[in-house]
Amino acid sequence: MNYKTTGVCSRYIHVDVADEVITHVDFEGGCDGNLQGISQLVRGMNISDAITRLEGIKCHSKATSCPDQLAQALKEIVNQK
Repeated sequence: MNYKTTGVCSRYIHVDVADEVITHVDFEGGCDGNLQGISQLVRGMNISDAITRLEGIKCHSKATSCPDQLAQALKEIVNQK
């Protein structure tokens, strides 16, 4: 899935999921090192566990963050099934 982010520095999140498990995450734009770390940490994680951990995280005074946007992308994947 390719998810267009809103309200954050990254522009897109590319997410691959197989059998409810995250197999690959790649962010376009944003804080490269931090987003590579997040991508590695969620690889192999169950979608619902990742959503629970990431949803609601804010970046400075923004209403959202790149981790929160990843949670939104994952929720969209769940809702498509």
